[in-house]
Amino acid sequence: MLNLSAFIAFHAKQTPDRTALIYRDAAISYRDFDDRIRRTAALLHSRGIGAGDVVALFMKNSPAFLEIAFAASYLGAIFLPVNYRLAAAEADYILNDAGAKLLFVDQEFDSIQSLNIPKIVLGDAAAADSRALSPALPVPVCHVTQESDLVRLMYTSGTTSRPKGVMHTYSNIYWKSMDHLIALGLTKEERLLVVGPLYHVGGFDLPGIGVLWIGGLLCVHREFDPVAAMESIERHRLTGAWMAPVMVGRILALPDVGRYDVSSFRWCIAGGEKTPESRIRDFSRVFSAGRFIDAFGMTETCAADTLMEPGREIEKIGSVGRALAHVELRICDSEGITLPPNTQGELCIRGPKVTKGYWNDPVKTAESFHGDWLRTGDVGYIDEEGFLYLTDRVKDMILTGAENVASSEVEAVLYKLPQVVEAAVIGVPDPQWGERVVAVVVLRAGETLDFDTLVAHCAEHLARFKLPKELRLVDALPRNPSGKVLKRTLRETFKPVDE
Repeated sequence: MLNLSAFIAFHAKQTPDRTALIYRDAAISYRDFDDRIRRTAALLHSRGIGAGDVVALFMKNSPAFLEIAFAASYLGAIFLPVNYRLAAAEADYILNDAGAKLLFVDQEFDSIQSLNIPKIVLGDAAAADSRALSPALPVPVCHVTQESDLVRLMYTSGTTSRPKGVMHTYSNIYWKSMDHLIALGLTKEERLLVVGPLYHVGGFDLPGIGVLWIGGLLCVHREFDPVAAMESIERHRLTGAWMAPVMVGRILALPDVGRYDVSSFRWCIAGGEKTPESRIRDFSRVFSAGRFIDAFGMTETCAADTLMEPGREIEKIGSVGRALAHVELRICDSEGITLPPNTQGELCIRGPKVTKGYWNDPVKTAESFHGDWLRTGDVGYIDEEGFLYLTDRVKDMILTGAENVASSEVEAVLYKLPQVVEAAVIGVPDPQWGERVVAVVVLRAGETLDFDTLVAHCAEHLARFKLPKELRLVDALPRNPSGKVLKRTLRETFKPVDE
């Protein structure tokens, strides 16, 4: 039986009273978790959901998020987590492009009226326990899926103004879980802190459901709060976490961070940017029994293709580690030819956890592969020992607080301003967010534009995390002989003076 809930059902039989989830300090056993999944599957079935249908979630973290995702898999349906911070128009595009048949939405987002498909609204009680959505229903027969079947669609911003739907198969999910278990040495005693959003591969996959696969525990927080995170580590003796770099920074900045007992905490994956040595050392002072793990991964690969190895963090500072067991890496030129060690080029990835392509977009799929090698759009090099170093982004993506922002998407919004004749959007280093979004603008003759006006305009079209944090006015944008804007030059010009 190939579905996400198969291993939940196994543990529900073997160790029914063992805790699977903790939410708001309440424990949920594997028996109850399995029951919730089956009842939610029955609810979906009663709403006409079957194999191949897309079920969308516009929700913050909660037990119900996992119960709905696993219940969709139980029926052979495809679950679609949507970033709840997106503007209504952005979410609408994703839901329509995916052909979503049903939407689950948290009550606090129910005012977003333009999400125009059948929906089920979850109040606080239903978020904590999906059984509050309906009375007991007969449980339908579990659908038998194949490893090549889709289990999830996850939309990611690209270099165009429209996001792309990454297709995740059962094979992708199972292989990524296996690789993460091997690399991290996970056992059923793992107790994972989940503070990253479950709509993100970091929160759901790194290692996320892999911990449930082996009978471990997830301590799920609805949203990230540094004090609550530290209290949970202490109270529930948590052993590991994935956190965006900005989350780690906020924890380390707590004035009384040393007062918590974090002796149980063994590791934290917190890569995604160039990690300064000072952060690694600060982390080690607070979490003396734990290690900071730099990593590289993508939505297209279900997260974490590389992990830094124990004891190499300082020696290989700037690296994101080596490839996992079933991941192959190579650095290629523009024709897909492999380059020698220490030579910069585009990072390409091959392996069973790599997506088979983009939903309803064979052109983008073809453009994104050299044969069976995924073109990541990231520039870097691999040293003689196989450690990967990233130096730039081919696609000019901006990584801010673990969220990807497509510069071209923000630029398209800037060009709607009548004052703007040219615009370029770049990311510059930021101590809190990793990178911040900077708008570099050329104005029409005689026009003026202030920062508040710019942000107010952008807020009508974009999620908050995509909004520019700075406005830079210039006379002209630097371009190469073919007319392409030299964003590398702009990043160098406007990087913080202390860099």
